[in-house]
Amino acid sequence: MAEKMAMAKAINESLRRALDADPKVLVMGEDVGKLGGVFRVTDGLQKDFGESRVIDTPLAESGIVGTAIGLALRGYRPVVEIQFDGFVFPAYDQIVTQLAKMHARSLGKVKLPVVVRIPYGGGIGAVEHHSESPEALFAHVAGLKVVSPSNASDAYWMMQQAIQSDDPVIFFEPKRRYWDKAEVDPEAIPAPLHKARVVREGTDLTLAAYGPMVKLCQEVADAAAEEGKHLEVLDLRSVSPLDFDAIQASVEKTRRLVVVHEAPVFFGSGAEIAARITERCFYHLEAPVLRVGGYHAPYPPARLEEEYLPDLDRVLDAVDRSLAY
Repeated sequence: MAEKMAMAKAINESLRRALDADPKVLVMGEDVGKLGGVFRVTDGLQKDFGESRVIDTPLAESGIVGTAIGLALRGYRPVVEIQFDGFVFPAYDQIVTQLAKMHARSLGKVKLPVVVRIPYGGGIGAVEHHSESPEALFAHVAGLKVVSPSNASDAYWMMQQAIQSDDPVIFFEPKRRYWDKAEVDPEAIPAPLHKARVVREGTDLTLAAYGPMVKLCQEVADAAAEEGKHLEVLDLRSVSPLDFDAIQASVEKTRRLVVVHEAPVFFGSGAEIAARITERCFYHLEAPVLRVGGYHAPYPPARLEEEYLPDLDRVLDAVDRSLAY
């Protein structure tokens, strides 16, 4: 039976289901056990499954991921938490050099079913290194899957699918959406992990986003509707691989595309989408693909983050510029 729950609770329930179903699933990270994580996403799991299944680790991200790689080689399915987005970089070498490469290095004989959970993005007034969006860095690396849910239901099911995947998955959790609630049906048939979904039908322009920006794009579509503009909102859900077929199908209908993400626009995931869709839809497009995102600058102090992050006005401005062509 479906139940309305916050995204943080949905991820907790998904981890609980995976731990209960498979003794080889482990949860590891800084403060994930007794504390239940800084966002309480893993609350109660160590109490119910024990310290050998839900493991409090030292403050050593490289060691956390390195240990997970070794466990995966021994047949386990570790789910590791990087406490905040900006803390992942000490583990970047392990992720890029080892985790992403082992399957190819072993000519397909070795699989590494590791999920790396990363709360990411801004909007919570955090301090330095706590509000970054590094998804493009990982999407650039062959051998890694990179996904980001936008709502509680997707968070529940995408976590299940990530844990079941034999390939490593970087699971970006939009921390500003942890407390947003949605219906979660544990008996539903989920969409494929890397399949985009139209969350609002429209005819005049496509807004493509993932993670924290999907809700903003829905608000933009509501505002635009008051002016008689019918925007389609596409939740990409996966950054690598990207569902270019779904984006193409939407753009062939609306003939315009604005891509929205929190990460900097410069060399961001929106750049790849813009290039591919321009190649695929050149004769359908009535305006260039536009991008709205963060600036090419270090993430600012919390008091300035509202000036840095995409907001309703910046996205509506891009919509107006696109429709003006």
